Amino acid sequence: MRHNKKFNHLGRTASHRNAMLANMACSLIKHKRITTTVAKAKALKKFVEPLITKSKNDTTNSRRVVFSNLQDKYAVTELFKEISVKIADRPGGYTRIIKTGNRLGDNAEMCFIELVDYDENMAKNKVTKKATRTRRSSKKAAPAAATEAPAVVEAPAVDPEAPAATETPAAEAPAEEAKAE
Repeated sequence: MRHNKKFNHLGRTASHRNAMLANMACSLIKHKRITTTVAKAKALKKFVEPLITKSKNDTTNSRRVVFSNLQDKYAVTELFKEISVKIADRPGGYTRIIKTGNRLGDNAEMCFIELVDYDENMAKNKVTKKATRTRRSSKKAAPAAATEAPAVVEAPAVDPEAPAATETPAAEAPAEEAKAE
């Protein structure tokens, strides 16, 4: 009987599933955010969160347990040195799943899965939406852009023959001015 043995097999054999989850966990640890399907992200969340909890206790045994799951020494090092320090006071919930819509080819639900404490690094890489132009918006945008043109501030003119103040130290500057006179 298989009572209480429910989890998503993801259409793979056990060895293929374990290898795939280990590779995805290594990528998540190294890059802090990966794009995948929602089903794989949910399976990855169940796989990687216990490993992150293990990394809070930096002992030889916990490193061996994590390495036996990940099989990547660089990911294990990153997990124990960097990530465990950042999540030391967090009691759980180390990952976040953000749905992004459906994939074009097969309409699969896609998402980001990211480490929660690293979202400020990802905020710099946010994708900005392009403004789509239509006939109506271009007619309205042109007069608005003309009236709201920013004022141009010109820099003071620099004499090409005069020595730059940053090139010569302050003590030498008066001596050079005396020679020039």
